[in-house]
Amino acid sequence: MRLAIIDSSCANLASLAFCLERLGFKASISKDVKDLERADKLFLPGVGTARRAILHLKDSGLIPFIQNTSKPVFGICLGMQLLGEFSEELNQTTLGVLPFQTRKLKAKPGFCLPHMGWNSVESTHDLFAGLNGAYFYFTHSYCIEVNPYTIASCTYTEPFSAAVARGNFYGVQFHPERSGEAGELLLKNFILS
Repeated sequence: MRLAIIDSSCANLASLAFCLERLGFKASISKDVKDLERADKLFLPGVGTARRAILHLKDSGLIPFIQNTSKPVFGICLGMQLLGEFSEELNQTTLGVLPFQTRKLKAKPGFCLPHMGWNSVESTHDLFAGLNGAYFYFTHSYCIEVNPYTIASCTYTEPFSAAVARGNFYGVQFHPERSGEAGELLLKNFILS
């Protein structure tokens, strides 16, 4: 199984690669389309702003590749948000492979933003086999509303999409590489599906 992490110029590339290595999978980190085309499965991680990530993907010539690939793609945190059409964060147009928009989490008394910490996730999707109700680690201020492509949900100030899927594209709002055994099982479910 050949895995590749799309180089989105974000901070969590190495931590994802190390996590996959602990699970027994080697993954290259690349912005070379030819290298990415050789992969069986792709990861699109992200930390930071949508604008910075999109500019890096554009400068690297990766946007058309991501938009048109038939390979399974797994977006993580900002990487999931980039799969949508638009982000309120700096009013940024994103990749447009899934029909949703990213917006700021609603403020609520007694809750801090950004949302940082462990929350349970509800899902009956195959990606979450053995994980319905499991806890995952979140760190975000922006979210995707629950929509027809939501395959897992979470609540923090409001219900939001913890994971989405359509066709070969998957995304999770949390960080599986920082979510202990639950995150490891989720990554295995994606890789071995």
